[in-house]
Amino acid sequence: MADAPTVSEQLATDAVRRHDPEVRGFASDNYAGVHPEVLTALALANGGHQVAYGEDDYTAHLQDIFRGHFGPRAEVFPVFNGTGANVTALQSVTERWGAVICAESAHINVDECGAPERVGGLKLLTVPTPDGKLTPELIDLQAFGFEDEHRAQPQVVSITQTTELGTCYTPDEIRAICDHAHQHGMAVHLDGARISNAAATLGVPLAAFTTDAGVDILSFGGTKNGLLMGECIVVLTPERVRAMKHLRKLSMQLASKMRFVSVQFEALLAGDLWLRGARHANAMAQRLEAAVREVDGVTIVRPVQSNAVFAILPREVSERLQKRYRFYFWNENTGEVRWMCSFDTTEDDVDSFAAAIAAELAGH
Repeated sequence: MADAPTVSEQLATDAVRRHDPEVRGFASDNYAGVHPEVLTALALANGGHQVAYGEDDYTAHLQDIFRGHFGPRAEVFPVFNGTGANVTALQSVTERWGAVICAESAHINVDECGAPERVGGLKLLTVPTPDGKLTPELIDLQAFGFEDEHRAQPQVVSITQTTELGTCYTPDEIRAICDHAHQHGMAVHLDGARISNAAATLGVPLAAFTTDAGVDILSFGGTKNGLLMGECIVVLTPERVRAMKHLRKLSMQLASKMRFVSVQFEALLAGDLWLRGARHANAMAQRLEAAVREVDGVTIVRPVQSNAVFAILPREVSERLQKRYRFYFWNENTGEVRWMCSFDTTEDDVDSFAAAIAAELAGH
């Protein structure tokens, strides 16, 4: 029988660093690496054998961690990614003929390649919103035809916190949506890809705008806040949800070595890492907005309520800047761009980028 590898052998690798770690960008908080505390947690979970498919000690302990944030009825199901979390969660609260009301700008409508409809079999009933946020009045634009056999039945309202436009719902706004949806017999799903950034902005516990406000099920994002990979589906109203463990497997979201997903969320949520990372990312976005607000040629077009800054500047200036700093056009027609900050964005990163924006505009 071969001896177990020594520590030095464990650290040896044939892999080669193929990127310049000094290169920074503002395209997405997904561009950032893994938080060192999360890497440490992954190393702690390594070694030895643990039961596969979620029957491990780390996933069992994760239930208590999430209940500490969301209440004693919460049930957590780790999955691979955000799209998988959203689609699986929505399937669990709909019938085959069900439909989901969401903002036209919602990630499930714009950025998931039709997965809710093609994979989940769900009809999305979209509503135009000026700021990415639904209201009871906007929901009513699609909340009709409940007895019409020719219409996909509205069964879920899905909101995003923070929204795709960087805006943040207050607890009262979410409570009004939940009350209204429940009066119509609909469940409420919250896409929480940046839920930590929302809590940091609002200065309230996670339960204040989820469990306490009436949300039934949510997707909890970790990748955008320092995790290597993995998200979680959090069930807050178990009686509204059917067969989640079967749906997770059916949806190809059941990790065999789930301990390595679960331990990341323990690192994130057992202490305050989730909040530290989100507060920092939000603060860097505020710093960036303040640095370019008065620059001639820059128009900040949306309130900065999370870690995103939306701006319009001359297209040719944006294209030159993109050669030095990665970021995306949000609206090709208007020239609107989105700049994202992350847990590892530094003040120097922001100041250098702001100076580059000013210099490009001065020479334009």
